[in-house]
Amino acid sequence: MTSTLSFRSTSVAPSSRRTVSVAGALRSEWTKLRSVRSTTWTIVVLAVITLGIAAIAGTSVSSSWHKMSTIDRLSFDPTQLSLRGMLFGQLVIGVLGVLVMSAEYSTGSMRSTLMAVPVRAKVLLTKTAVMAALGLVVSEVLSFGAFFLGQALLVSPAPHATLSQPGVLRAVVGGGLVLGVLGLFALGLATIIRHSAAAITTYVGILLVLPIVAQALPSSISHPIMKYLPFHISDTMTSVTHVLASGSSFSPWTGFALLCGYAIVALTVGGWLLVHRDA
Repeated sequence: MTSTLSFRSTSVAPSSRRTVSVAGALRSEWTKLRSVRSTTWTIVVLAVITLGIAAIAGTSVSSSWHKMSTIDRLSFDPTQLSLRGMLFGQLVIGVLGVLVMSAEYSTGSMRSTLMAVPVRAKVLLTKTAVMAALGLVVSEVLSFGAFFLGQALLVSPAPHATLSQPGVLRAVVGGGLVLGVLGLFALGLATIIRHSAAAITTYVGILLVLPIVAQALPSSISHPIMKYLPFHISDTMTSVTHVLASGSSFSPWTGFALLCGYAIVALTVGGWLLVHRDA
């Protein structure tokens, strides 16, 4: 009896210690992300919005430049004009970030994922890494694409910008960085909430509804609040000469650091909940 029990113990123990490597987990998450239609459609919609708005904005300003007031001409920011679509793209990247996590809860496949990768922190880290890589590459490509397209459609006498001008390269690179970080923020919210519709609603509320509510408050209250909101931070990051009418702002990189902090907090809270509650 003793020898039988000893044999069974030694035969089961190696398999119980078998774990999926980080590289294997990354490959699995990348396969899941690229194999679903929602990823493709989200990227297509994001490209249409960012490039389409850049084209429309560049064309419309060129045709109406002679009708613009002197104040509008002096405050005109050609870089921000081309990157205007990135602000709307924040909604799209947020949907993708939410679906990276919440889609598995909706289909019930999260249980299979956690069985394959029992270390739950590793699950979130690999999802975060894959989403960060995809979001950063796509966002930067679209940010530069929108900039070059918009500037190409700005014809004289409307001024145009070049990457060598002060602040322009920062704004273009920053537009892609902001989009990538907001995708991770949405991923963190989805990890906390675990429901697609609720997570998307929360993300949209933070991004769009909070600025509207803040602007309805007295200026003595709204101005200090606005500079902490993600939408305001992204507007500052993609601006070069534009002076925001909603009050004082953080410097572009300070605001971006704050935005990264929001994403880290959401992912940290989501990771803690992922580890401590049932799937």
